[in-house]
Amino acid sequence: MLCQSGLALLLGILLFCLIYIKSNQWLIVGILTLCLLPAPALAVDWTHPLSFSNAQLARRDFSGETLQAAEFSNANMEMANFTGADLRGAVLSASVMTKANLHQADLTNAMVDQVNLTGADLSDAVLKEALLLRALFTDVNIQGADFTDAVLDRAQIKELCSKASGVNSKTGVDTRESLGCR
Repeated sequence: MLCQSGLALLLGILLFCLIYIKSNQWLIVGILTLCLLPAPALAVDWTHPLSFSNAQLARRDFSGETLQAAEFSNANMEMANFTGADLRGAVLSASVMTKANLHQADLTNAMVDQVNLTGADLSDAVLKEALLLRALFTDVNIQGADFTDAVLDRAQIKELCSKASGVNSKTGVDTRESLGCR
């Protein structure tokens, strides 16, 4: 890797060796050999350090936690408390979050697709640019929630607009406006 990205440096070292170390040809051969060998492959563990996928997290308290880019795919988070949690970029796909408390949670850029949010509290939550397709919003509290540029289908928007009210305390955005309600 060093040899590939630092070709100019290598040529400089080689020139130095040729000029000042004429008698030690083995040093030059050694440097050339190291630079011509392929770089070793590095094994990388791609498991996210905050992975709660397939976990049983019912009634768990995550209030105020920093959970940026955490993975909660296929998790049971029924009645879990995420009040004020930082869930920016989190993946909550295909999870159960019935009656979960997401009051003032930041879900900017989160993937909340196919999530059952029945009875959840999303009041004053920030869901900017969140992916919310096929999420269930039956009996949710969205007062003051900010859905700016969130990805929702028409049926979801219609359902959410029927109960939308308030202004988000963090962003200052009106919930109805963020949903494009008429």
